Amino acid sequence: MGSEHTDYDVIVIGGGPSGSSYAITMARAGYSVLVLERDRFPRFHIGESLLPYTADVLEQLGVLDKVGAGGFPVKRGLELLTSDGFLRRVALGEIGDGYRNWTFQVERAEFDKILLDAAAEAGALVHQEAKVVELVTEGDRLTGVVYRKDGEQRRVTARYVVDASGRAGVVARGLNLRRSDANLKMAAVFRHFGGLDENHNPGFEGDTQIGVHEDGWIWAIPIRKDVISVGAMAPARILRENRPAEVFEAHLKRLPRIAERITGTEIHRELGGENNFEYHSDVLAGPGFFIIGDAGCFSDPIFSAGVLLALATGRRAAEETVAILEEKAPEAEVMLRYQNFFKTGYETYYRLIRAVYDDRAPVMGQFIQKMLGDAGIHEKWRVRTLNGDFWRSSNPFATRLRQEPGWDLFGDFERQFGCPVYHEV
Repeated sequence: MGSEHTDYDVIVIGGGPSGSSYAITMARAGYSVLVLERDRFPRFHIGESLLPYTADVLEQLGVLDKVGAGGFPVKRGLELLTSDGFLRRVALGEIGDGYRNWTFQVERAEFDKILLDAAAEAGALVHQEAKVVELVTEGDRLTGVVYRKDGEQRRVTARYVVDASGRAGVVARGLNLRRSDANLKMAAVFRHFGGLDENHNPGFEGDTQIGVHEDGWIWAIPIRKDVISVGAMAPARILRENRPAEVFEAHLKRLPRIAERITGTEIHRELGGENNFEYHSDVLAGPGFFIIGDAGCFSDPIFSAGVLLALATGRRAAEETVAILEEKAPEAEVMLRYQNFFKTGYETYYRLIRAVYDDRAPVMGQFIQKMLGDAGIHEKWRVRTLNGDFWRSSNPFATRLRQEPGWDLFGDFERQFGCPVYHEV
């Protein structure tokens, strides 16, 4: 077994958005960072629509201009529609003065590569095609990993190991921290269509469309000027009992407005699928480790918050790591604070999802329709919540979501308020 020097400050398992955000923040703070990514970038990944708050974090990380140079479509609105006739465009410009009113739709293969390259440029050592095969511990503390690259296994140690491995959950699973959830039980099938002509779009160019029907929902997200991602989320049992391609076509027909948008297109990427595994970890930090992004929680992608939550928790975990290393606060205090921050963001988003899937209505989405039409809540708060305002205590729309009984995700925790983007409580 080969070995490297063992004085890394941090080892990051995974080079996606959460891992890159953590690595960029730590490297710029002057710490030694090793990123171990099992794949070779660029690689395909689903989850292509960003939120305006996501663009804000990208700007704060110094990479928004690089993303903008990628030629991705600009998103200025979100169209919500249902098979029973409801239609509502959420214009991002209604967010209020002083807030970003646009963002990008991205091709994740290129977007993720931009972030990982930025981590390397910041000073992190990035190893691709490097798969972690073993966790190294001393007593109850995680102190390093063994990884395989180029046919050789190497052992490395660090002061902190960060799990940014997404669904693989290398640390989360390795320490038996992950818990499976089964509230939604959904899965996805999707295609990319080329030859897109937005003149066929009955709505606004660049918008995301979310079309809800009685058995699930459809997304439509332009990721290039002439390419659009279209996916169908449906109960996993429906996809098990039927041919996925037939489910995709049948469900698309239920939302004619989305089908109209792809008039004249041809298949650019063949049908793919994702099992929508729901899971979370109640423990997200401990002796020698942090768990960030999808490695710590995943539920449903309906409102496109995954990248924001990944970037925000990655950056916050890095800031908290620095607080420990610079002896600004005791480790246990920092770990608890980080976990509360993670849970506040993810659970607020989860409650927004549950509003769509609420089973008190015969058709999916009726509860969210009611909330969107609530005259007692100003439009700016709805827009901000849909844009990523998950950590503010003064947001009445988010407060309404947090009051709904039965939509808890984690065990008891103390919410950690304070927006990581606009620094408002």
